[in-house]
Amino acid sequence: MRRQASIGRIATLAVAFTALTALTACTTAPPYAPRAALGEIPPQDAVQLADGAFDAALEQLPEEVERILEASGVPGAAVAVVQGGELRFAQGFGVRTLGEEAAVDEETVFQIASMSKPIGATVVASQVSAGVVDWSTPVAPLLPGFALADPWVTDHLTVADLYAHRSGLPMAAGDELEDLGYDRAYILDHLRYQPLQPFRISYNYANFGMTTGAQAVANAAGVDWATLSERELYEPLHMDSTSSRYEDFLARDNRATLHAKTGDGAFAPLYERRPDAQSPAGGVSSNVVDLAKWMSLVLDDGTFAGEELIAPSALAPAIAPEIATGLPPVPDARAGFYGYGFNVGTQPSGRVTLGHSGAFILGAGTNFQLVPALDLGVVALTNGAPVGAAEAIVSEFLDRVQYGEATRDWLAAYGAALGHYFEPAGDLAGERRPADPAPPRPLADYAGTWQNPYYGEAVVAVDEAGGGLIVRLGNGGATELELEPWDGDVFAFEPDGENAPAGSRSSAAFVLGGGSADASGAGAAGDTMTLNFYDTSGLGTWTR
Repeated sequence: MRRQASIGRIATLAVAFTALTALTACTTAPPYAPRAALGEIPPQDAVQLADGAFDAALEQLPEEVERILEASGVPGAAVAVVQGGELRFAQGFGVRTLGEEAAVDEETVFQIASMSKPIGATVVASQVSAGVVDWSTPVAPLLPGFALADPWVTDHLTVADLYAHRSGLPMAAGDELEDLGYDRAYILDHLRYQPLQPFRISYNYANFGMTTGAQAVANAAGVDWATLSERELYEPLHMDSTSSRYEDFLARDNRATLHAKTGDGAFAPLYERRPDAQSPAGGVSSNVVDLAKWMSLVLDDGTFAGEELIAPSALAPAIAPEIATGLPPVPDARAGFYGYGFNVGTQPSGRVTLGHSGAFILGAGTNFQLVPALDLGVVALTNGAPVGAAEAIVSEFLDRVQYGEATRDWLAAYGAALGHYFEPAGDLAGERRPADPAPPRPLADYAGTWQNPYYGEAVVAVDEAGGGLIVRLGNGGATELELEPWDGDVFAFEPDGENAPAGSRSSAAFVLGGGSADASGAGAAGDTMTLNFYDTSGLGTWTR
């Protein structure tokens, strides 16, 4: 169900396709050894670069991007390459919006989704460098009233735990509240209801876990997160087209439109995605020229244009492996690791890579990879739902640099790996209504006001015009679902939003103690309504 945060985990697919290798997890990292320049003799465990491979890869890059866009159907992309602290390539391809003539160029601003996480990690590193916080700073004292389900975990939870996705929160915790229109304050306050997995040994990708850590850092700095990011990162790097506010993205004339996949596999500009609630984890908008500056900062250990903006000791833990993201299923596979906001691994060439993908099912796919040993970074931003185009562009380019040719059809590989994100969700998806269903009770018996400590109030009412039931839930009842009879006290509904691809269908199961609601909206003791789509963590039951 929770595809928005799950899709952020696309970056961990590099475990399979860029062959990450096992490294020892640590909370601090030693200083880096001097890095090899392009063309120098590599360490014994790294593949020697082919002569002229970098220049040849740059020359082939435009053709590669055009081919991947055509094969995938994604409307547009922008790509940049940095090496040795210099911008070596920046170009746009395709169009900003299907059906319109405006072309993507290197200045076009995209929503970069979960690529916001490593950018936010560098903002945190700036505050570690300045002594405002440390990665090991507990967050509860910085977040008045904040709690998780376990008081001991609440007391010991640190910024590092949240940026490494090792808090114990379930995958995607809080995403469903965002889908229902709740703001950041409500979502962070209600994480206390989420059941926890073992602390610091469970990796679960959670946008609002990381957002909790970022909010704690912003509170320590005394400003809101978007302002902190602007002050400490975007302005010093002259990232003039970058913001952590959605309203700033809308204010850009040269911006890319989201394109979702349609039922026939094509793309169309169908949705908006307002990610301010999870801005530290998914709300940055930027262009490849700005992101090239940020990649150069990370590659130079926190220094940009000769000025140290972040101490290497503050940045190093973020780009070191802190927790395993997945254990290898077979002996010859490599494990994957996460730092603080960065995926960390090793390519088959033997070189360490840092990277992350970002995606909105509603229409964005992004990816970057850094190869510190080569002082090399590449980023690809696309305005189509995540079908692997961004990852394919980056992976094929790095193949050509290191091996002189592509090692596989990366678009096909990533497309196959990501295909399940577009599968319908819900327990009734693809199911047929029973041939001889039991009739429901009189619809008024289900009407009333229902309460849930996590999701808040839901109001079930008889739809006089449609002759069925409707349920309104979420912030201010903004989300309205039509309930259609399925079998007895079980109804069916079609969820909508980031986490519900086309064809999704779920059950609404009522258990009534008898009788209809009274004038106050109260029903008999024990009346419950379970919306299966919202019950992944066991929190989807309302009482009347």
